[in-house]
Amino acid sequence: MRVRFDTLFGRLFGVLLVAIILAHLLAFLWFHHYGPPPPPPFPPEFAHPLDGQRLPMDPRFQPRPPRPWFGGPLVPLTTQFISLIIAAWYGAKLLSRPIQRLSDAAERLSENLDSPPLDESGPREARQAAHTFNKMQQRIREQVQQRSRMLGAVSHDLRTPLSRLKLRLEQIDDEKLQGQMRQDLDDMIHMLDATLTYLHEHRTSEARQWMDVQALVESLCENAQDQGSDVQASGHCAPLQVQPMALRSCVNNLLDNALRYAGQALIELQDNREQLIIRVIDHGPGIAADKREAVFEPFFRLEGSRNRNSGGVGLGMTIAREAAERLGGQLSLEETPGGGLTAVINLPRT
Repeated sequence: MRVRFDTLFGRLFGVLLVAIILAHLLAFLWFHHYGPPPPPPFPPEFAHPLDGQRLPMDPRFQPRPPRPWFGGPLVPLTTQFISLIIAAWYGAKLLSRPIQRLSDAAERLSENLDSPPLDESGPREARQAAHTFNKMQQRIREQVQQRSRMLGAVSHDLRTPLSRLKLRLEQIDDEKLQGQMRQDLDDMIHMLDATLTYLHEHRTSEARQWMDVQALVESLCENAQDQGSDVQASGHCAPLQVQPMALRSCVNNLLDNALRYAGQALIELQDNREQLIIRVIDHGPGIAADKREAVFEPFFRLEGSRNRNSGGVGLGMTIAREAAERLGGQLSLEETPGGGLTAVINLPRT
C-alpha cells in the first residue's frame, strides 16, 4: 500500500511511525550502554585450584561500579511512554483541526452568507472538504440572490395591477359594491405584503451584536401605547448578543397577535445566567392545547375568515418562531393563568 504524506492518513501514520522508531532506538541505546556486559570465558588455569591456595584475581573479573539509578529500565520506558503520548496528542490535533475549521466556517455561514471562504490548505482531505464547502457557499449565495430578484419582480408585477384596480373602483356607482371590492383589494395587498415579509425573513442574513433587549421591549411598548393600545412591560435584563432585526421581528409579531385577539398585552422579562426568557402575555380567547403547534405553520389560521382585522394572514406566528430559531432560541405557547395565551421565548446566553 502506497502512503501519501500529503494526506491526513499519511501524516498521522508518519508521526506515529517516527515516534515508535525513536522510542525503540532510545531504549536500545540505553540498555546497550547501561546493561550488564556478557560474562568473559573462564580461564583454564583457574579451573582446578589447589587446596588451600588462594588464586590471583583475574582483571576481567574485577567488580563493576554500581549502576546509577537512571541506568535501569524506568527511564527508557518512561521516555517511550511520554513520546507515544505526545505523538498521540499531535495525531489527534491533526485529525480534529480540519473538522474544527469546517465547524467554525459552518457557524459563520449560518450567521452571514457573505462570510469569507474557507482557506483551502492543509492535507488533501482537508483541501477537498474546504473546496466543496466553498462551492456550496457560493451556490447558496447565488440562489439567495436569485430569489431576491424574483421577490422584487413579484412585488412589482402584482402591485401594479392591484393599484390599477383600486383606481378603477372609483368608476363604480354602487357604493356598497365599491366598498366590498375595495376591502377585497386591501386584503390582497395585505396578504402580498405579509408573504413578501415572510420570504424576506428567510433570505435575511444578519450578524450578531450586543443589544439592550430591555430597551427594545420598552420601545415596542411605547410605540403600541402611542397608537392607543394597552401594552405594559415588566422585568429587567442585561444586554444580550442577538440579531437585532430577528429579535424585533419575533417580539413585534407576538405583540401584534396578542393585541389583535385580546386588545391588551404584557411583555415580561426574566433574566438569569443561562438564558433570557421573554413572555408576551394576553387574556384573550387563547388557543386549545392541540392547536398550539399548528398555528406555527405558514398560512394556518384558527378561523376560516380572511379578514385581516380578525384572523390576519396566518404568517405572524411562523415568522416569530423562525426568528427565534435564528437566534438559537425556542418559541412555545402556554395557557395564561386565568385564561388567555402566553408566548414564551427562550434565548440562551452562550
